[in-house]
Amino acid sequence: MRILFTGGGTGGHFFPILAVARELKKIAEDERVLDLELYYMGPDDFGTDLLRSEEVISVIIASGKMRRYASLLNITDLFKVIPGTLKAIWNMYLIMPDAIFSKGGYGALPAMVAAYILHIPVLIHESDAVPGRVNRFAARFARRIGIAFVAAEAQFPKGKSVLVGIPIRKRILGGDIRIAKEDLEINSNLPVIAFLGASQGAQKINDAALEILKELTEEYEVLHQTGETHFEEVRGEASVVLERGHNDRYHAFGFLDERGMRDLYNAADLIVARAGASTIFEIAAWGKPAILIPLMQAAQDHQRKNAYEYAARGAAVVLEEPNLAPHLLLAEIRKVFAKPDAMQQMREAAQKFSRIDSAELIARELLKLAFHSTGIAPAEEKPYLELNQ
Repeated sequence: MRILFTGGGTGGHFFPILAVARELKKIAEDERVLDLELYYMGPDDFGTDLLRSEEVISVIIASGKMRRYASLLNITDLFKVIPGTLKAIWNMYLIMPDAIFSKGGYGALPAMVAAYILHIPVLIHESDAVPGRVNRFAARFARRIGIAFVAAEAQFPKGKSVLVGIPIRKRILGGDIRIAKEDLEINSNLPVIAFLGASQGAQKINDAALEILKELTEEYEVLHQTGETHFEEVRGEASVVLERGHNDRYHAFGFLDERGMRDLYNAADLIVARAGASTIFEIAAWGKPAILIPLMQAAQDHQRKNAYEYAARGAAVVLEEPNLAPHLLLAEIRKVFAKPDAMQQMREAAQKFSRIDSAELIARELLKLAFHSTGIAPAEEKPYLELNQ
C-alpha cells in the first residue's frame, strides 16, 4: 500500500504531514498493515530531512508561487510550475499511490494536477478559516476535505467537509514542567511568557518584545522564539537592553526542535504569537492562554479570521498588528495575568477547542481510501468526527 503526501512552503504545511505520517506508521504496526510505503512530493523548502528520518521517500518537485500582487516573480515562477507539473505527473505514474494527503499551499499544485489526471483518491486538509487557492482547486475532485475551522465549510463543495482540527505532533505534548524549566534554565518562580514567531520568526513581534523587554523581565521570565534569521540580531539587541537588567530571565532561541517546543509549552503561562492555524491548535492542545497577533499580509487575511474564530471561544485575546504598540502589548499582558479566574477560563476554552486525535482520524481515513482503491476492505472503519461537534 502506497500513500503520498504533498504540500509545503512553511512549517504550517509540513508539521501536520509529519504528524499524519507518524500516525500511519503506528496504525500499520499496531494493526499489521503490511507493506506500507510513504512518499512525499513537493518542494524541498522545509523539513524533508525530518521526513527521511521517518522513512518517507521524498520526490522533490519545483513549484512556483502565485503572489497576490504584481511581481516579475509571478512570470518567472511559471517556468517552475510547468516543468514541475510534468515531473509530478511522470513520478506519480511511476509511484501510483493508493491515496494522497494534501496540505495545500503552492507546493501541492503539481501533485494535485497529477492526481486529477491519474484519478488517484485525494484527501485534502485546510488549516485556515479561509481556504487557499490550491485547496479550492483540489476540492472539486477530492474524496474528503478535513477542515480546522467551521468557517471554511461554506467555501467547499457541500457534503465533503468534516471538522477534524489540525494534526499535532504528539512529541511536542507531555513532559514534565520541572524538567522543562531546568532545560530552559528558568531559575525563578515568576510567571513565564513565551513569544512565538512560527517556523520563520516574526519581525514585528520581535521588535515589540524588545521594546518592552526591560519591563517584562522585571515581572516575568521571557521565552522568545525569534526565528533563525533574526536570532543573532535580536539576541544582540536584548543584551544591550538588559545590560543592567535581568538578563538571566530572558531566554532566546532561533528555532526549537520538538523537545524544545514541548519544554516551552510546558513552562509557559501565557503565549504571545501569530495566528497561524497550526500555532493556534498547538496552543489549544496545551490549554494555554494566548494573545494572538495576526499577520496583516497573510493571504486572504486568513490569520485574522483564524484568530477571531478562536478568540470567540474565549481562549485568546486578539491584538491586531496596527495596534501593536509596545505599551499596549505590555498592558494586555498585565491585564491577562491580573485576572487568574479569567486565565483559567481561557485554559478550559482552549482545551475544549483542541482536537488531539486529528492525526489519527486523518490517518484512518487515508487508509480507508487506500483500501477501497485497492479493492480490499479495512478490518475496521473509524469515521471522522461530526462537523457540528
